[in-house]
Amino acid sequence: MQSNSLGGVVVATPLPYHPDPAAPAGLAVDHERFAEHCRWLVENGCAGVGPNGSLGEYSSLTDEERRAVGRTAIEAVRGTGDGTGTVVLGVHGVGWHQAVRWAEAAAEDGADGVLCLPPTLYRANRGEIVAHYERVAAVGLPVMAYNNPLDTKVDLTPDLLAELAQIDNVVAVKEFSGDVRRVLEIREKAPDLAVISGADDVVLESLLMGATGWFAGFPNVFPAESARLYELATAGRLAEARALYEPLVAAFRWDSRTEFVQAIKLGMELVGRYGGPCRPPRGPLVPDHREQVEAAMKQAIASLREGREVGD
Repeated sequence: MQSNSLGGVVVATPLPYHPDPAAPAGLAVDHERFAEHCRWLVENGCAGVGPNGSLGEYSSLTDEERRAVGRTAIEAVRGTGDGTGTVVLGVHGVGWHQAVRWAEAAAEDGADGVLCLPPTLYRANRGEIVAHYERVAAVGLPVMAYNNPLDTKVDLTPDLLAELAQIDNVVAVKEFSGDVRRVLEIREKAPDLAVISGADDVVLESLLMGATGWFAGFPNVFPAESARLYELATAGRLAEARALYEPLVAAFRWDSRTEFVQAIKLGMELVGRYGGPCRPPRGPLVPDHREQVEAAMKQAIASLREGREVGD
């Protein structure tokens, strides 16, 4: 997974659960449904999947569950089509010692690369951040740094990314600050680092500014349409891309909300896919938020159905 192979739509995957009184919170990972969903995404034009991220509720999984989820995704994608779908596993951890352990497991299990936040639950300084990525990159898999300053309180600024880009195997950044001005600045200061759009509601703007991939949430709901949007944007067909994008943005904005996991799972339900519940601490959407998601989804579905059916 070199930087030039990170193009396309890599989908951060949520997890389906089924009731099991012996599992944490009475919910066990439904591996059969998860594997089917990973295959469905690739079969509908997405470049690959990104399990064990925040959308995949990695922090609510046991160590055994987290490892098993990664293996399920790898096996599912390898068995789809020509078997070339990308799997980028989340290896987030409180410190580099946890992140390295997950990166080593990803390498053993056959992942193509890893997505890595700075240290979580700790506002690391610059030297600590660099050391974190040096340790993870030393495992040998390509590393996509993940800039999510809203949640981690650590901002991987363009000048810091220029330093991280000097580390062997750090090949890309998932940029989730929401500031599309960052795309050009990162490209200027770290020209060899692939910039991957991380927020669905600025994806078109990011792609037009030179982002070369989309690490995405709502393509779990609209995979074929999202793949088409990516193709149009990267081909410079702006009018067609805008016509597809604008009716989706109200739904896409939920990718940047605290309730993004619940919103995306509800969106899946509304197009006939299985979304299901989340594990604590996430609960169901409050009625007002549910109504807002349903209204945004109704607009998106109506627009897309003018051209063709969505979902199964």
